[in-house]
Amino acid sequence: MARDGTPVVDAWMQQPTPAFLDRDIFAPLRRWQDEPLEEFPLEWTIDAYEAAGVDRALVSAWWGPDGPMLSNDSVADVVDRRPDLFAGVGAVPLADPMAAVREVRRCVADLGFVGIRAIPWLWELPPDDRRYYPVYAECVAQDVPFCLQVGHTGPLKPSEPGRPIPYLDNVLREFPELTVVAGHIGHPWTGEMLALARKYENVYVDTSAYKPKRYPAEFVEFLRADGSDRVLFGTNYPMLQPADCLGGLEALDLDDATAEAFLHGNAERAFDLALD
Repeated sequence: MARDGTPVVDAWMQQPTPAFLDRDIFAPLRRWQDEPLEEFPLEWTIDAYEAAGVDRALVSAWWGPDGPMLSNDSVADVVDRRPDLFAGVGAVPLADPMAAVREVRRCVADLGFVGIRAIPWLWELPPDDRRYYPVYAECVAQDVPFCLQVGHTGPLKPSEPGRPIPYLDNVLREFPELTVVAGHIGHPWTGEMLALARKYENVYVDTSAYKPKRYPAEFVEFLRADGSDRVLFGTNYPMLQPADCLGGLEALDLDDATAEAFLHGNAERAFDLALD
């Protein structure tokens, strides 16, 4: 729990491997992160989350055009080590629609994951590309949210797939039953992302990759007002440390109800989580 006793859920983090961290596409992140991109033993991660008072962290798998980068089974191993602290978010092979559908089913039914994530910039495919659509349909069938990155791309890949309008707008219009969790706020198209969150009732935005001092002013205004039930706390660990992302929240001047929803309530609803 946070220092004031409020439970905390981190909506987006990963437990990286050396091979994952060493990829050339992540070179820009080495300039931004709080900690050097080196090997992160799971014990370090557990210590960081326990010290920060985080109750649950959603560990993301990664799957790209060349195959798994952080496999679903490796994420399941992390969850198995500390099921009280971690929950899994799976990834699938978009280029093989039936394999992707089967992997969604395996992630939910066999591994107990609470969501599915794809990274549009990694595939260089906007989210309204036909290859995502079987995954959306299966997420609806399995009653789990679909998670993605929105906004510019920090790694060395195109940013355009992260633009919310028109790409994500098309998806949300065609899949009204799909719950979507959009990570990384959406900068420099934050206004577009917030417009979609206002337009569609099943859309959430998480703050992963941003410390509170870097939240855009229009995003803070949304969080304080009509978006108080749509924003999730996130870190993008290990790029940012959980304690640093929780630091500075006081400056946002959130009322108690909004802070509770932001730090855990909205994530519990979006991912159907039950905190012990």
